[in-house]
Amino acid sequence: MSQYIVAIDQGTTSSRSIVFNENLHVIALAQQEFPQHFPQSGWVEHDPNDLLHSTLGTFKQALANAHITLQQVASIGITNQRETVVVWDRSTGKAIYNAIVWQDRRTADYCQTLKDSGAETLIREKTGLLADPYFSGTEIRWILNHVTGARAKAEKGQLAMGTIDTWLIWHLTGGKVHATDATNASRTLLYNIHTHQWDDELLELLDIPRSLLPEVKDSAADFGTTDAQLLGAAIPISGVAGDQHAAVVGQACFKAGMMKSTYGTGCFALLNTGEHAVLSQNKLLTTLAYQLNGKATYALEGSIFVAGAAVQWLRDGLKVIQHAHDTQALAEQADPHQQIYLVPAFVGLGAPYWDAQARGALYGLTRNTGAAELARATLESIGYQTRDLLEAMQADSTLLQATKTVLRVDGGMTASNWTMQFLADILNSPVDRPQVLETTAMGAAWLAGYQQGICPDPDTFAAQWALDQRFEPHMSDEVRQTKYAGWKEAVRRTLTPS
Repeated sequence: MSQYIVAIDQGTTSSRSIVFNENLHVIALAQQEFPQHFPQSGWVEHDPNDLLHSTLGTFKQALANAHITLQQVASIGITNQRETVVVWDRSTGKAIYNAIVWQDRRTADYCQTLKDSGAETLIREKTGLLADPYFSGTEIRWILNHVTGARAKAEKGQLAMGTIDTWLIWHLTGGKVHATDATNASRTLLYNIHTHQWDDELLELLDIPRSLLPEVKDSAADFGTTDAQLLGAAIPISGVAGDQHAAVVGQACFKAGMMKSTYGTGCFALLNTGEHAVLSQNKLLTTLAYQLNGKATYALEGSIFVAGAAVQWLRDGLKVIQHAHDTQALAEQADPHQQIYLVPAFVGLGAPYWDAQARGALYGLTRNTGAAELARATLESIGYQTRDLLEAMQADSTLLQATKTVLRVDGGMTASNWTMQFLADILNSPVDRPQVLETTAMGAAWLAGYQQGICPDPDTFAAQWALDQRFEPHMSDEVRQTKYAGWKEAVRRTLTPS
C-alpha cells in the first residue's frame, strides 16, 4: 500500500492541508480561509478555534480529494504562522483569549520601554531578535496581565502557551503532547538560541512563568500521534517548523550561503549561515533555520510585514481589483512616466527599519494616477523591500560578498512573472522559481517523512530540487539606481521621527 504524508500549513489568512506521496509530489490539497479580527487600530487577532477547525476540515477534505484513506497516511508534518500565540487552560483545552497575531502592534509601547531600559541588548544576545511586538513573548505577557485571573492561574501551572503548531499538536493529540520545535521556540523572545533552552533571565524579564512553556524538540522528531477519536486514526506527527523555516527546507537551502525568500502575506528572506549564529549589525534577525539530529543550523532573516497583504488591500480595501492576479495586467498598463511609491507600512515597518509606529503612505500621486499605477507601485514595493533586506545581509555576512546572490523564491506572489522580473531587475541578481511552489508545505512534509524513514537524506533531497524559471536582470543600472533612490526617500519620509 502506498504511503502518503499530509502537510498541515496553518497560515495567517487560511489553513491548508496538502497530500504528498513518497516522492514528495503533490497529490491533492484543500484550503479554507477564516475571519481576521481587528478589535482596535493596530490589533490583529484570530479565534483559535477557527484555526483548529479549519485545519481539521482541510485535512479531511484533502484526503477526500486525494481518494486515500487515513490508514494510508504515514505521517503528518505541521508548518505554521510563527509568532502568533495562544494561551489556554490545561484542564479544558480552551483558549483564555484570542490568538494574538504576529502582525499585532499592541505591545509597541512596552517594547519601547524595554529598549529604553537597555534590555534589548540582552534579548539580541540570547535570542537574535529585537524588542518588537512582532515576537510572541510580549503578547504572552499582555494576555497574562489583561485577562482576569490569568496570571494567578499561570503561577499555579494551570495554563499552557504555544505558537500555533503547539496549539494544533495539543488538540490533535487529545491534550497528550505539549511541544514545539526549535524554530518556533526561537521566535518567542524566551528561547536562548545558543544554549537551546528556555532562558530563565528572559522569562524573568518578561514576567512569564516557566510552567506555561512547551517542550522543545528537533524539527524532525516524535510529536505524538493523533487522537483516533478526533481524526479516526492514530497518525504520527513527526515534522514541525515555522513557515519560513519550512520554506528553507523545502527550497533545499541546506548549505551556508544559500538564500530563499517567501512571498505570502508578508515577505521573509533567510540566508543560511551554517553552524554560526551571525549577530546582525544592520537590524536583521539571527534565527534558527532548522534543527536536525540535535544540531542547529542558523540563518540571518529579514522580515517584511506586508507583501501579498498589500494586494489584498487593493482588492478588499480600495476594491480596485477583483482578483489578486489582476495586478499583473494592470501593472503592465501603467504609465511609465509616473513613478508612484507605496510604502506598505500598514502595521509598521519590519527589517531593516523596525518602526512599529510607521503607517502606510503613497508618494508621487498625480491627477493621472489610477488603478494601473497603484497596482504597479504595490508590486514594486515587494522588490524594493527585498533589496533593503539583501543590502543589509550583504553588509552583515561575507557569504554574500564574494559572488552574485541567486535568490530562490516561493509563495503565492511568485506566480506573477512581472513581479519576479522586477525583483530580479531591482536586485540586479538572478531569481529562481522552483517547479514546486508549495515549498513551505513540502518542507514540513520532508521533515515528517525524514523522521519516519520515508524521505531521503538532505543531500539527496536537495539534488531533486527542480527549476521552473530563472529571471535574469535586464534593467539598466541608471534606471535601477534612480528608482531605488526614490524608494529610499519615500521610506525616509514615512519613518516616524526618532
